[in-house]
Amino acid sequence: MSVLFEPLSLRSLTVRNRLWMAPMCQYSAAPEGPETGAPNDWHFQHLGARAAGGTGLILTEATAVSPEGRISPYDLGLWNDTQQAAFARITRFLKSQGTVPGIQIAHAGRKASTERTWVDRGAPIAPGDGYGWQPVSASALPFDDGYTTPAELTTAEIDAIVEEFAATARRALAAGFEVAEIHGAHGYLVHQFLSPYSNHRTDAYGGSYEGRARFALRVAEAVRAVWPDELPLFFRVSATDWLTEDESDDRTGWTVDDTVRLAADLGHRGVDLIDVSSGGIAPNARIETGPGYQVPFAERIRRETGLPVAAVGLITEARQAEKIVADGQADAVMLGRELLRDPYFALHAARELGDEPYVAQPYHRAY
Repeated sequence: MSVLFEPLSLRSLTVRNRLWMAPMCQYSAAPEGPETGAPNDWHFQHLGARAAGGTGLILTEATAVSPEGRISPYDLGLWNDTQQAAFARITRFLKSQGTVPGIQIAHAGRKASTERTWVDRGAPIAPGDGYGWQPVSASALPFDDGYTTPAELTTAEIDAIVEEFAATARRALAAGFEVAEIHGAHGYLVHQFLSPYSNHRTDAYGGSYEGRARFALRVAEAVRAVWPDELPLFFRVSATDWLTEDESDDRTGWTVDDTVRLAADLGHRGVDLIDVSSGGIAPNARIETGPGYQVPFAERIRRETGLPVAAVGLITEARQAEKIVADGQADAVMLGRELLRDPYFALHAARELGDEPYVAQPYHRAY
């Protein structure tokens, strides 16, 4: 057996392999009406196809804790019974294929109220214009030119959002999810508090690392408090903002050193795995991409904290994924666009690496 197809146990949960699906927004939910934010037939077939293709664990796209927490009006959310029931249909199917269903719980913060990515390249929607609304953030700093200046959150509003994360986690459990992941990356609200580039607060939630990390750690504690002890909790990080690390520069960003420190703090609060990505806080950051370009960040976090990690970013080939896990750079790999191109990547990878592939029973005659 290749190491890529060895099972991985986290708490009492065992995932059948190390090939997992990263969260990817589909911008396909209803923007208004009783089905607002609820997964529909598109989401069912999108996630179900990857389960039938042998993916070990599937994380839903960023799922908002409130209407205002969506990236776009077409995003998924989990704040009401209708959404919960629709998710339950999906988790039942994923489990029937031996796939672990996971959910990424999120709040977009200042990057909220935007169009779908294929409409004007995801341009911002102004409050009151169509489906637009007023974004919020750690500080009243817009993401980019043309974006609405967000309202700076009060401490009472921060308290309310922490509880919304916990409430969504409770609903996720009731809907049948077995992994919860907190979205702390890609320039969304949790990341907006973490990064000095976007957090200019002077109260207990700003300034030093301790202040900027306070919101993220409170969210982790709140979700862990309602998530069962036997089930794992993940946290997605942007390991670096790809900005200067010179504290005298006004473009100072979050760094890999910061991420290692945060990962250790999260581990002490019951987070079981760090899902390692990068970037997203600044539109003009200079990101150096290439095959597996974020894997070294995951490797360092794993080495220096002892926590399990998942690597993501331009992982497109079976032997590349196998080497990442075999070399101890990560405990699992998250595939994004490659799984959009090939829902059966895990099946094809198993055959290429000489393993017995998972094949859905109705398809056995083809293998």
